[in-house]
Amino acid sequence: MADATYTPPAVWSADTVSGGKFANINRPTAGARETKALPEGEHGFQLYSLATPNGVKATIMFEELLEAGHSGAEYDAFTIDIGEGEQFGSGFVNINPNSKIPALLDRTGPEPLRIFESGAILMHLAEKFGAFLPTDHTRAEVLSWLFWQIGSAPFIGGGFGHFYAYAPEKYEYPINRYAMETKRLFDVADQRLKDSEYLGGNEYTVADIAAWPWMAPFVEGTIYNEAKTFLSIDEYENVSRWVKQIGERPAVKRGRIVTKVWGDEDTQLRERHSAADFDGKKV
Repeated sequence: MADATYTPPAVWSADTVSGGKFANINRPTAGARETKALPEGEHGFQLYSLATPNGVKATIMFEELLEAGHSGAEYDAFTIDIGEGEQFGSGFVNINPNSKIPALLDRTGPEPLRIFESGAILMHLAEKFGAFLPTDHTRAEVLSWLFWQIGSAPFIGGGFGHFYAYAPEKYEYPINRYAMETKRLFDVADQRLKDSEYLGGNEYTVADIAAWPWMAPFVEGTIYNEAKTFLSIDEYENVSRWVKQIGERPAVKRGRIVTKVWGDEDTQLRERHSAADFDGKKV
């Protein structure tokens, strides 16, 4: 049976009750909602994030840089609770006017730099340290897969994830629409990974660091309720191989728990200031 038809009004207004998990913080306006300074640590990089798929990109990147011997990549990480609206504090908005995590303050140069959007953070760090982004003829391929992921994430998260897991009512059309697109994206990656060890080629790069946090939870069955079964994720054998391979990297194990504040206590790390913070954690 088809869903009931909704007739849009001539002029949309924000007084419509939408419901859903994030209804209490969603507004059609930008900018700070309260004056609230951000905490700061001693390192050159200050990261404000939450261990969602987008947030994990940045923490994995930092941990990979440190694992590779780039001591200058030491960073402080602080949790921003997006469910409580902390992304709308004035300090955070000053770094990211779009009020989304992750957001980064780079204090390593003569003037502090703000970097927002996960893809921009990955590129900034890759170029700053000359790591995980090739400079030869393979660069274009890596960047193509990086931006493929950046462009694809809204269909998986705000599309499939929202209507399947978070919307107050379940409607057939949006769930089918975004389930189809999510499966298509997994198939794109699966076909690529059939012929290539990593998304960008033979080397592990920012393309993998961007895509892994989104695809791994589907393979592991830890995102959006029963999404793994619903989408038959096990059929993407090459994606599963790639997820497991990258998931064994020590930096990935560390990075995915930074600013994680749910689950077992030994898999949470609300703040990160040094390698010692991982002591006693399940990494």
